[in-house]
Amino acid sequence: MPAPGLHIGLVGNPNSGKTSLFNALTGLNQKVGNFPGVTVDKKTGHIALDESIEAEIIDLPGTYSLYPRRADEWVAYKVMMGMDSEVKPDVVVLVADASNLKRNLLFCSQIIDLKIPVVVALTMNDIAAKKGIKIDVEGLATELGVPIVSVNPRKNKGLTQLRKTLAQLVKLNLKVPARNFIENKELAPKPIESIQKIFPQLSDYASIHYLINHESFPFDDKMQETIEQIEIDNKFNPTKTQAEEIMQRYTHIRQIMQQHVIEPDPLQKKIFTERLDNVLLHRVWGYVILLSVLFLLFQSIFWLASYPMDAIDWSFSKVTGYLNDNLQEAWWSNLLINGIVAGLSGILVFVPQIMILFGLITILEDSGYMARISFLTDRLMRKVGLNGKSVMPMISGFACAVPAIMSARNIENRKERLLTIMVTPLMSCSARLPVYTILIALVIPDTYYLGFLSLQGLVMMGLYLLGTVMALIVSYVMKWFINLKEKSFFILELPMYREPRWKNVGVTMVEKAKIFVYDAGRVIMLISLLLWFLSSYGPSGKMDVVESKYAAMQQTATNQEQKAAINKQYKSEKLQNSYAGILGRSIEPAIAPLGYDWKIGIALITSFAAREVFVGTMATLYSVEEDDDSSLRQKMQSAVRPDGSKVYTLPAALSLMVFYVLAMQCMSTLAIVKRETRSWKWPAIQLAYMTFLAYVVSWVVYQVF
Repeated sequence: MPAPGLHIGLVGNPNSGKTSLFNALTGLNQKVGNFPGVTVDKKTGHIALDESIEAEIIDLPGTYSLYPRRADEWVAYKVMMGMDSEVKPDVVVLVADASNLKRNLLFCSQIIDLKIPVVVALTMNDIAAKKGIKIDVEGLATELGVPIVSVNPRKNKGLTQLRKTLAQLVKLNLKVPARNFIENKELAPKPIESIQKIFPQLSDYASIHYLINHESFPFDDKMQETIEQIEIDNKFNPTKTQAEEIMQRYTHIRQIMQQHVIEPDPLQKKIFTERLDNVLLHRVWGYVILLSVLFLLFQSIFWLASYPMDAIDWSFSKVTGYLNDNLQEAWWSNLLINGIVAGLSGILVFVPQIMILFGLITILEDSGYMARISFLTDRLMRKVGLNGKSVMPMISGFACAVPAIMSARNIENRKERLLTIMVTPLMSCSARLPVYTILIALVIPDTYYLGFLSLQGLVMMGLYLLGTVMALIVSYVMKWFINLKEKSFFILELPMYREPRWKNVGVTMVEKAKIFVYDAGRVIMLISLLLWFLSSYGPSGKMDVVESKYAAMQQTATNQEQKAAINKQYKSEKLQNSYAGILGRSIEPAIAPLGYDWKIGIALITSFAAREVFVGTMATLYSVEEDDDSSLRQKMQSAVRPDGSKVYTLPAALSLMVFYVLAMQCMSTLAIVKRETRSWKWPAIQLAYMTFLAYVVSWVVYQVF
């Protein structure tokens, strides 16, 4: 029988390989929730240690030491201190980066002194070898008094040994480390003794943390006063004690490193990463390279995706033509062709672009370059009230604002975190990509400068830059109105450059395509079918008048050309008198100054469910109005107003693109902002300022062009 209720806490420094190890150990057997009372992800999974022992493993947020600053570090800290009501690990797996062992041993030594059963998983051994670092693992384990297992989660190496070591620890009744790493009691002997009289089970080191951080623990007022009095009576100085502790730990760590770790001479030739950083983080060339990388990213979306998109477009036009020619005219065939097929075409045609965008972003993250972007942009970010860590959520916002806003939890400063949340939706997410693509193809010529600079790619990059620039301007303005005063830190670890995991890139591309097709696709399909109904039916009085008017006109037609012309007018007038037409015409006066007609107005409304619904809306509206098998792009190209002028002129299309850059048209984003800020105030402000900004700037663009 499996041992019931065994819980393993997975802890370690950020970028130590902790998440990779968690994924390798649990596979797909994972669950994501929230830690109680805070919006910090709680990832749990189940693993079998051997045939008789099964356990739940909890991936705790990364932290550098047991002195927390950020919300997620406090979560890990409270679990380690036994102060979390739900998460109480029986044993800890501490992930340590072999290539940065000195820094990782600080946290390791603190966990050892808490007297928690612990196994050290040594990762990044391949990088340590490349740096010329040699570690005596057995000697290090003997020195620390805890088991150490070398693992490589990327290649599934050492995982079996790690499970065996954990199983042995369980069979030894979860034996705790026998020795202290430093003599903690000497740091504050009398206060520690006083705390241990109240809490006899505490180690010397845990007692120090009760003295330093008791205000953050869930003790009643009487207990808080008692601990406070112990501090006063013994003149306990938290800052001095903490400083002495860290110094003693690093002194011991240096001794251990000298005995059990061989490091290369620092005067030896710099490793590849450092030489590459000299170029990529250069104060001039670094920014030139960054802009070039972003430009290539947006160009590639057009270059690489054009062929599969054209093939999908062509396939759907052929299917539509075949169904029009072979199905009898009835409500169900109309639903199939103009509702289901038109809706599907609006979903699938953009899958290649979604896959390419996410694939390229994954390559940037996996290679280690994404962290360099944060480093390069920190100075600019600080001028507008943010810091370099704001860049990661903002760049993630190019994919989707929802996880991007959640990733802002890593920003320690509350004001900078709130500003990041407020401006991240201005970054052009992948949901806007279908809108940009179809509008750029309509009005921007496929021209190349110098033989390789695509005008369409430049316009696409311009839209992304517009969102970024507006985000910086809005942040600069908002920083004067958000009155939160807190010290700001920017500590960032630059990971090693490494070859992207191509399998991971491929899996991400497929997964994101699935999410787009299943999640966004469901919404697009639902709205496409609803729109088909709203645009095919209307108030009986109005529709009857249209039916009788055109039935009489058809009888007077003398040839096929006249009949086709009358049929086209009939479909157009029927659409105008449908429920969708009435809704669109009611909002047309408000959007006419921006250059939009009533059909675009309907698309603006439906886009609040999901921005990518714009294309599905257009596909349905134009399919209901016209029976031919031409593509959506061709139908939009030939769309005209009642006076015969084109709907999609350059000013109108540019105005519409700018509106989609700046408008908050995503209910999911508003919901996640409410969850992260725990108030409806901030999403309400976000919706108001983004809608106002979108309307004003779009109006200016339309008037200028």
